Amino acid sequence: MVVDDSAFALDLTAQALLGFGIHTSYSCHSAGEAMEILREQTVDLLVVDCEMPDMDGYSLVRWLRRSGLEPNAMAPTILTAAHLRRTKLSEARDCGANFVVTKPFSAITLLERIVWVARDTRPFLEVGDYFGPDRRFREAKPPGDERRSSVIRRAQFDADKARDAVQGGIA
Repeated sequence: MVVDDSAFALDLTAQALLGFGIHTSYSCHSAGEAMEILREQTVDLLVVDCEMPDMDGYSLVRWLRRSGLEPNAMAPTILTAAHLRRTKLSEARDCGANFVVTKPFSAITLLERIVWVARDTRPFLEVGDYFGPDRRFREAKPPGDERRSSVIRRAQFDADKARDAVQGGIA
């Protein structure tokens, strides 16, 4: 299921999925439309836009997780967002989504996230008002290469320091 109030984004996401051989069974222009279908049909994956009028993607995922609609309540959910501030990233994590992809996304990025979500073995937890996948990463790292500049610089510094120590010991 793909949910996005933008017809262009909805079609683009469905076409990207089709390129991977994933047929989009349900394309919804609103959270309300998605809720109606989710009450009646089973879905394997949801790709939901964060920013929609009336009910946003965060609220839709929160509703789905608390709905008791088995097995849909535990369906893997990827949120898409054009503008993702730190507060919105926290909201995505706290609503029970499995992953967030920023727009514009490449087809390969979407596929990587789908594969990662499909392989995700984190249990679902209910703690306070949260219900969704365990937000703590244990064994597996998030998918993709490290992009945080501070982490990259630190790794390079440590590698340079180790290289210098080896070279210094040789001389």
